Amino acid sequence: MGSQLFSIGAILLSTAFLLLGNGLTTTLTPMRAQLDGFSGIAIGAMGSFYYAGFVIGCFAGPRLLSRVGHIRTFAVGAALTAATVLFQALYTEPVVWFLVRAAFGFCAACVIMALESWLNDLATNETRGRILAAYVIVNLSCLLLGQWFLLAAPPSGFELFSIAAIVYIFCIVPVGLTRLPQPVPQTVPRFRILRLARMAPVGVAGVITVGFANGAIWALAPVYAQSLGYTTLGIAAFMSAFILGGALIQLPLGRYSDRIDRRWIAVIACLAASAGGVALALLGRVGASVPGLLFPFALFFGAAMLPLYSVSIAHTNDRMQRSEFVEASATLLLVNGLASVAGPIFGAVVMAQFGQPTLFFYTAAVHFVMAVFAIWRIAIARGVPGERRDQYVPVPQHGSSQSFELDPRAPEHAEPASSRVVA
Repeated sequence: MGSQLFSIGAILLSTAFLLLGNGLTTTLTPMRAQLDGFSGIAIGAMGSFYYAGFVIGCFAGPRLLSRVGHIRTFAVGAALTAATVLFQALYTEPVVWFLVRAAFGFCAACVIMALESWLNDLATNETRGRILAAYVIVNLSCLLLGQWFLLAAPPSGFELFSIAAIVYIFCIVPVGLTRLPQPVPQTVPRFRILRLARMAPVGVAGVITVGFANGAIWALAPVYAQSLGYTTLGIAAFMSAFILGGALIQLPLGRYSDRIDRRWIAVIACLAASAGGVALALLGRVGASVPGLLFPFALFFGAAMLPLYSVSIAHTNDRMQRSEFVEASATLLLVNGLASVAGPIFGAVVMAQFGQPTLFFYTAAVHFVMAVFAIWRIAIARGVPGERRDQYVPVPQHGSSQSFELDPRAPEHAEPASSRVVA
């Protein structure tokens, strides 16, 4: 038992190093691109290339794990993530960064898949839910802490890229010092998007909304704060407030969403995110003169925006057979990834045409359309009765399909459910 706890701790520590590096590079990349004169479209395209690489990695990862093993995949993937950020410091050219960010996304997907496979292999029926909760906490907290690494050096130099590379190399150490067995290779889930859209249209629309809106925010929000004249400290605080809002809302939202039709939760979250986006767009004009003004709105915006992915997963699961849960969740991950490829480009085009603050008008419009669609579905289709509604479980948006195997609602760890309703 002690060795198993040590192994789980080692995997979570490796995850923590990986997410610290991701928190740093996700914000540093658009900041540095802006300083080096990249166009807004080019900065958005870098976000799209990252998500494209991540989607390809989610497809190729299971086959790579089966062919060369988890340990080799993890070690090589982590080493290559370090190499990619060093390439960014050496060659500040848009085309190079497009390719580098795509390679980074591919490697990150493979590394995350290997880590989640190990966690899933070590988990038992009794510990599965707690391990998933710890994994989500590590994800959110380390993404937040990674923002503050920006204060270690000026973003115009090479030092922050070197720090990110060091952190990525460190993530190899905890797992490398354990005697972890090779996890059993997992089968690649089927992706039946049209069938899922018929079964749970609001769930599919929800993850598309997340891709269009969140993909643009992660890629372009630092540019928005930078355009207001915020210092590195201000940008780190702005992004941290956004992440913190999403982390703080998870527990109360989970308790409440189990009691009512989750489509109403999606409506409320989207309307709140739309209002928050409009407020951030309008307040951008005075944000530079009152530096702390935008932080509470960023907190509110994150609390409204970030839980929609988990709500969409839970809503879809309410309408599926337990035996189909992993397939459905993996399909939603794929749909979200494809939408995330488009999101940064759409957001960048809007910003280029109408100005930096309109990034949030764009996300507000996306969330408002989602809210209207969900209200329409509520009007024409009945919801799931409370006794047949599954428990809400937060899931990481940038996890792999292996994270769904950890979910205590997965078919291997639950009794079969009765037929679900379509809504």
